[in-house]
Amino acid sequence: MAWDPALRPAAVQVLPDELTERGRRMWGTTPPGGARPCARTSPLSEEEVAEVVDVIAGGRLGRRSVVLPERLRTRHWASVVKVIFALDERLGWPGAGWKIGAASEEIRRAEGLPSPSPGRIYRHTCFRSGEVLGPELFINYRNCECEYAFELGLGFPVRDAPYTEADVRAGIEALLPALELGDTVFSDWYGASGYFGSCLDNGGGAAFVAGERVTGWRGVDLTSAGMVVSLNGHVIKAGSARAAMGHPVTSLTWLVNWAREHGRRVEAGEIVSTGTCTGHLFCARGDAVSADFGELGVVEVHFS
Repeated sequence: MAWDPALRPAAVQVLPDELTERGRRMWGTTPPGGARPCARTSPLSEEEVAEVVDVIAGGRLGRRSVVLPERLRTRHWASVVKVIFALDERLGWPGAGWKIGAASEEIRRAEGLPSPSPGRIYRHTCFRSGEVLGPELFINYRNCECEYAFELGLGFPVRDAPYTEADVRAGIEALLPALELGDTVFSDWYGASGYFGSCLDNGGGAAFVAGERVTGWRGVDLTSAGMVVSLNGHVIKAGSARAAMGHPVTSLTWLVNWAREHGRRVEAGEIVSTGTCTGHLFCARGDAVSADFGELGVVEVHFS
């Protein structure tokens, strides 16, 4: 079906009791919007940054839930950014690109975030539409988010001057409708937002599922584009490309400049997923998710 901005789940069908507009009720002990901010707002020392990375990397590499000690929990954003880079270095996994968490202003307000939350997309976690994703990819969650991603034909080296949207548009090779899969080593998804838990843990990124490449993307009106997402055949909700900072290219430009400001080059051939257009959709083993992007096609994923 083509996307209809007036579409709402209640107008389509009545959901089974086990499903909500966030998918399954599998987000942990803290309900949406129920997180309590941690008390600390001071920076982490270099030693504390290393400790946080040790905790998260231990969970990622050991595929187990972990608990971040209270003394290491802070809402100091520059410290979060330090952990993001240090964790990427510690894991040492080959990168395929970047993802943007909390691109939506609504999400940032709800979680008290001062900024969108970047993370890496790793090569071994990239899949094509229709593939089956096994349990080895996830620790606590399978959180599906419908997004627009771009494959870059040009690289963006570090420089003093910010990149403009025109600069970034010129570097885009293709548009990809996509599902970005979230997970975290912390067992309480919303509770961890009190100390930016998923932001610390690679922006919550776990896997990336891409639809067909669209090289003629400049002919697509992304100001009014959107999608409808279903779980096991039940339409859950609709989303709009405008949720990604008003336009996915605006979101991409933000990421390129964020990387530039932090001394990181965004490479030609990399993929950047520009942020959720639908919010959270929690799934379980055995579930199937389908996102209909209208003229851009359908992206599907199955969980074993």
